[in-house]
Amino acid sequence: MMQMLGLRGSASKERGRGAGAAGDASPSSPAAGTPRSPRTPASVSSPRSPFSTDGAGGGGRPLRLVYCDERGRFRMDPEAVAALQLVKGPVGVVSVCGRARQGKSFILNQLLGRSSGFKVASTHRPCTKGLWMWSAPIKRTALDGTEYSLLLLDSEGIDAYDQTGTYSVQIFSLAVLLSSMFIYNQMGGIDEAALDRLSLVTEMTKHIRVRANGGRTTASELGQFSPIFIWLLRDFYLDLVENDRKITPRDYLEIALRPLEGRGKDLASKNEIRESIRALFPDRECFTLVRPLNNENELQHLDQIPLEKMRPEFQAGLDELTRFVFERTRPKQVAGTIMTGPVLAGVTQSFLDAINNGAVPTISSSWQSVEEAECRRAYDSATEIYMSSFDGSKIAEEDALRDAHEAALRKALDAYNNAAVGTGTSRAHYEKVLNNFCRKAFQDYKKTAFLEADKRCSAAIKNMEKKIRVACSAPGVKVSDVIQVLETSLAEYETSCSGPGKWRMLAAFLRLCLEGPILDLCLKLVNEAESARSSFALRYRSNEDQLGLLKKQLEASEAQKSEYLKRYEAAINDKQKASADLSGHLANLRTKCSTLEERCVSISKELDHVRHECTDWRAKYEQSVSQNKAEQDRYVAQLASLESRYSSAEGKLGAAREQAAAAQDEAAEWKKKYESAAVQAKTALERLALVQEQINKIAQERESAIRAEFATHLEEKEEEIRKLNAKIRHAESEESVLVERLQVAESKAQSHNKETATLKDEIKEITSKLEFLRDRAVSYEKQARMLEQEKNHLQEKFLSECKKYDEAEERCKSAERDAKKATELADAARTEAIACQKEKDEAQQLSMEKVAVIERIQRQVDRLEQEKVNLLGEVQRMRSSESDAWSKVTLLESRVAEREKEMDDLLSRSNEQRSSTVHVLESLLATERAARAEANKRAEALSLQLQSTQGKLDVLHQELTSIRLVETALDGKLRTTTRGKRLRENEAGTESVQDMDIDQPERSRKRTKSNTSPLKHVQTEDGGSVHMGEDSVTVSTDTKDGNPGGYKKFTIAKLKEELTKHGFGAQLLELKNPAKKDILALYKKLVLGE
Repeated sequence: MMQMLGLRGSASKERGRGAGAAGDASPSSPAAGTPRSPRTPASVSSPRSPFSTDGAGGGGRPLRLVYCDERGRFRMDPEAVAALQLVKGPVGVVSVCGRARQGKSFILNQLLGRSSGFKVASTHRPCTKGLWMWSAPIKRTALDGTEYSLLLLDSEGIDAYDQTGTYSVQIFSLAVLLSSMFIYNQMGGIDEAALDRLSLVTEMTKHIRVRANGGRTTASELGQFSPIFIWLLRDFYLDLVENDRKITPRDYLEIALRPLEGRGKDLASKNEIRESIRALFPDRECFTLVRPLNNENELQHLDQIPLEKMRPEFQAGLDELTRFVFERTRPKQVAGTIMTGPVLAGVTQSFLDAINNGAVPTISSSWQSVEEAECRRAYDSATEIYMSSFDGSKIAEEDALRDAHEAALRKALDAYNNAAVGTGTSRAHYEKVLNNFCRKAFQDYKKTAFLEADKRCSAAIKNMEKKIRVACSAPGVKVSDVIQVLETSLAEYETSCSGPGKWRMLAAFLRLCLEGPILDLCLKLVNEAESARSSFALRYRSNEDQLGLLKKQLEASEAQKSEYLKRYEAAINDKQKASADLSGHLANLRTKCSTLEERCVSISKELDHVRHECTDWRAKYEQSVSQNKAEQDRYVAQLASLESRYSSAEGKLGAAREQAAAAQDEAAEWKKKYESAAVQAKTALERLALVQEQINKIAQERESAIRAEFATHLEEKEEEIRKLNAKIRHAESEESVLVERLQVAESKAQSHNKETATLKDEIKEITSKLEFLRDRAVSYEKQARMLEQEKNHLQEKFLSECKKYDEAEERCKSAERDAKKATELADAARTEAIACQKEKDEAQQLSMEKVAVIERIQRQVDRLEQEKVNLLGEVQRMRSSESDAWSKVTLLESRVAEREKEMDDLLSRSNEQRSSTVHVLESLLATERAARAEANKRAEALSLQLQSTQGKLDVLHQELTSIRLVETALDGKLRTTTRGKRLRENEAGTESVQDMDIDQPERSRKRTKSNTSPLKHVQTEDGGSVHMGEDSVTVSTDTKDGNPGGYKKFTIAKLKEELTKHGFGAQLLELKNPAKKDILALYKKLVLGE
């Protein structure tokens, strides 16, 4: 790895020119702020992006894709990997590479269609380390209709002064291998120096292999994996002419890549570079861009200048480059498989792993590993889809479960085929594993489902059996009722249960039911039937006896019947004779009725004829009456319409008179208000005389002209009003004539049978006049429309020249013409009054607006002057603060130097103190170890003495305990003898010694005082005094007699005594400094056996 990241001999001294150079570094980045040693590999010390996202909207931001850490190992940023994992569709990659500080980031920002994104700066230090990507892919559609996501990669400059040669080759190789279009950015034209800088192409064959088992890879072999190559020439100023013929940039590139003629080592190396470029990039293109701006200062802030302000030639070239990139870029493919975001991340990680392990990245091996990982991920996803999509609600039948399994398997295989990549063995292997997994999961589920189904069948059969038994044992049950219960239970069982053992278990259940409760029920019913049969036989005998009696009664009734029949026949004969007499009389009546009917028919015919004639005469009469009535109604309606027209004309005439008077009043008022408005305008113009004298003169001239025109217009208007009054009087005379005619028409209508002809003639004359009036009204409406258009024109003219009084004259003329029709006169007067009011308001508003505009302009001028003064003051303050800041910076730098010196002194002092302290601690540690060893020896000696003493004490305790037991037994026997209680003697043989001791507490206490007082207190091992009286013995015996919790009340000494007594002293000595809980645990384990 260190060989691959070896030292570069010397950093390139050639720097990108400032003209048009938009850099990759920011002066605020940590990497650019502190120079590194030339022996340190390029690394990124902070995961924060050095690119500024100021001005970038919600469309994304730059993310670090590949970087080199402090140990010189290549890493992928997790945030960029997460962003790639989200891009599930095809991915096309456009990367820009080239020398540092020559505008790569600016080109990427133009492809993004934004002025900011990848930061461009004006300093000489680069800050783009490794590879960076834009977080939001651009959705594009290829020419063949394929939709893909376009990713943009920005790479580190290949000749930065803090790089090594191998590092540049590795970054360059990664950019080429990951791209579907590779843009090489360069300043100026293509010369030998430019081709020499592209010697990285020849170095790629040493650092990249196509196959793992092959030898060194040639450029032509790498060419099948290489992207479209674009050589972008920036700040290009040459004329593309060859042999007096204009050539394209592509021809210029091909001419530059032609092999040189001649021999020699130098020529061979140059031709090798050209051959490598042609072989590695068979699909190549060249574009030229002129300098975007001519101003050097503006070039340093190129990202802040809009594209529209740049040179048109630069804009045209940039548009052509952008169009070519978007049209020719295709989704990235490897081994015939289109890359997605996760695949791209996996391929990149595979390349980086190979580089970090000191191996040469192999394209085929990397692809195989990515294919393996993606197929594994697709397999995991497909298994989850199978488990989630398997329909577990299906019934536990073989066919239904098989259908659910096949449906889930199809979904899983579809998901696997959509997510898996490649066509090799990994895909087939994981597909086979997926089928095996699904098959096994299906078998397991089927087994579980069948078991559950059998359980449900068993439960259902038990329930059915319970129902059958309840039905069979019900009082008054019938076989049909049991069969109905059985049928409902069977129906429920058939719908609710499933599984392979469903019918087998049902058959067994039916057999048991037939042999069990149903058979019992049948036997019970048979017995009941036998008992019923015997009862029925008895009833049959009684019924036979009753039948004999009934037969005798029947014979008597038969005799009575024969007698009744004889009487009935006699009555029938009498009835027949009476009916014959009645039939003869009925025939006579019918003949008489037929003659009467014939006479009635003839009379009805004559009556119908007379009725028909009456209806005809009535229809004729009603028709004549209706005609007369219709004529009369029509004349009455015409008369009513004439009367309504007369009344409306009279009302409109009165309204017209009132409106004319109101118009005169409003004209006078308008004249007054106009004069007041003119006075206000004059005062306003006088206020503005100091600002614009020329405007004042023009306004005064216009005011005088308007006054003269207004006076003439007022005179004309008064003359026209007089004419209007004359017209109104003429209309009144015409109306009186119409009133007379209406009166005549009314008198004629009263005698309508005599004067119908004359009235029709007058009605025709009136209708002709009405049509004439309608025609005149239509012409007046047309004139009104024309006048409306003239009014609009005059309004516009008044806004520009303040001469809208012509509209009043035209409206007066229209009022004179419309005076013959009252309705149109009223409308014209109303619109004229509204227009006059509007003109008055507009005049006032215009004067006020002019004054407000002038005042606003004056205020704005004052505000701008004040802002200018404030800005000048602020500039002065900023300059002073800048000088103060510089002085503070120098002061702080001096303080920092002093603090560094103080820190060095403190470090040296602390190191000396540490060394002396270490020596002192080592000596103390040695003495402590010696004292610890001596204390251990003493402790061992004391423990041996303690063990021997403890053994003696244990022997004494045993003797004491045996004596205590004997005394207690003797005391008990003595008590039982003296008291003479036989029952106590029998109980003494079965109870424990402790119970005897409890019966006589006072006596035992006296005996304890007299006999055991010297041993009442025993010195324990830990130096305490423990009471060794009778209570301890009692507790021990209680424990033996079945009180298992009594040992917890023991003291430490008593527990040790009990352990020693039972022969567990060695185990007790193994415990060093035991607590009471430790001794209790040992007692439970050894003595109680728990």
